[in-house]
Formats: sequence, structure tokens, C-alpha cells
Amino acid sequence: MQTLMQQIINGLSLGSIYALLALGYTMVYGIIKLINFAHGDIYMLGAFWGYYAINYLHFSFVPALLSAMVMAALSGVLIEYLAYRPLRNSPRIAALITAIGVSFFLENGMSFLFGANARNFPQVITTKTYQILGVDVSNVQLLILFTSLVLMVMLQFIIKQTTMGKAMRAVAVDPEAAQLVGINPDHVISFTFALGSALAGAAGVMIGLYYNSIDPLMGMVPGIKAFVAAVVGGIGSVPGAAVRGFLIGLLETGVQAVGLSAYKDAAVYLVLIIMLVVLPAGLFGKRQREKV
Repeated sequence: MQTLMQQIINGLSLGSIYALLALGYTMVYGIIKLINFAHGDIYMLGAFWGYYAINYLHFSFVPALLSAMVMAALSGVLIEYLAYRPLRNSPRIAALITAIGVSFFLENGMSFLFGANARNFPQVITTKTYQILGVDVSNVQLLILFTSLVLMVMLQFIIKQTTMGKAMRAVAVDPEAAQLVGINPDHVISFTFALGSALAGAAGVMIGLYYNSIDPLMGMVPGIKAFVAAVVGGIGSVPGAAVRGFLIGLLETGVQAVGLSAYKDAAVYLVLIIMLVVLPAGLFGKRQREKV
């Protein structure tokens, strides 16, 4: 029982990172029907900014986290403006190929500028371990989980209770009708990219703190897993993406707990395949008919 509880704690900490990343995927898809494959690399940029801010600007955890969110938000808006907006009315495959190209550009650009080797993330918080009912829980795990939950609640508040959130929902349903009532779709889309990218930047700082290691390719695998979480949860569904992010974290740690660490990635993709066969719209998604 103690081993099970330990893996649940580990899974929730890791799953909160996937949930933050998945939220960015699902928001962008919900607004402009684009799978932003560069999203995982914005997470990497956030981690590197946190590394720089703590090591050279001597920021503590909270200022480093907030500054990484701002930097990631600006990066997301810039990418949308330069790479995706010119293709807004092009076939979806063109935007998809561009997203993959932007991802490779960011990865190789960071490798060229800073080197491809992994580097140790500064431990700005002294790690302490607490014994709770026989289970080891670190203050870093609690901090990651608490911060992620706060950010998710804030995101839900923005979407449901603010004017911009209402505009986001309107553009997601019908961009043309939203424009007719005075909503500027370009502003809404830029805000959506900024919001999703800020969450990715926060996730990058927290994963650096959790694993104590960052590198230019660190966003590739977590980005794909977060995409899996978004799809399985119901692409376009914010609650679905968050829930499925936590479930994937629990799945990974569960697979590791039974001694199959080498197959943890395969288990995630196997779940995706099964889910697409059984529930093509995902756990919280809705079936939609499209004219062809």
C-alpha cells in the first residue's frame, strides 16, 4: 500500500506538468484548429529562461517562474504572428508542416546557441522530504502540484469569468459570427497563444527543478505526451486535457513501479491508440460532423 501511495504522489507531480502542457495544446486547437507541435519547445525555452534567471539574475523561484511565463508568452505570440498567422486561410496541412518546422528550428537553434549537452538546473529550493503515512513526499513535489493547480484554477477563471475568456469561447464556436459582434479574432488568438505558452513556460521551470536537468531537446517527448493527453481527454476540452495529463503521469509512474521503465513511453501511446478506437472524440470531447 505504501508503494502504491508513493507512486500516486510521484504520478500526480509528473502529471501536473503534462496537464499544463496539454492545456496549451487544447486551447490553441479549440480556437484555430491547429496542433501546435512547437508547444513542447516553448516549454524548453521556459526551462532555459528559468536556468538563466536563477543562475545569472539571481532570481528566487517565484520571480524566475513568473519571468519564464512572460518570456514564454511573448515567444508564443511571436511564433503565432510570424509563422501561423500568414497561413490562417491556407490548408491545415500547411500550418501543421509549419508547426513541425518551427519545432525543429527552436530545438536546433538552442542547440547551436547553447550546445546540445544537458546542464544541471539550479536548485533554488532546498529539498526537504516529509514522511506522511509512511510515504516520502518532498517539498518540491508539493510545490509543483500546488503551483500547477493554482495555474489551472486561474486559467479556468479567465476562460469562464472574464471578457477575454468569453471572446475566446465565441471565436472557438464561430469566428465569423464573433467578428460580426465586434470581437477581433487576431487579438483573441494571440491572447490564447500567450496564455497557453505561459503555462508551458511555468511547466519548464518546474520540471527543471524536479529533474535537475535541462537540454534543448527536452520538450520533444513531453510535448508529444501532452498532445496525447489533449487528444485522449478530448481535444478542445480544457477539463479533459487537465484530467488526462494527471492520468498519463500516473500511468507512467505505475509502469515504472512494476519494473517496466523502458516501456513507459510505449504504454502512453498504446493508451492513445486504444482510446482513439473506443472513443474517437476523447473522454470529454463531443462528436462533431463536418461537411466534406
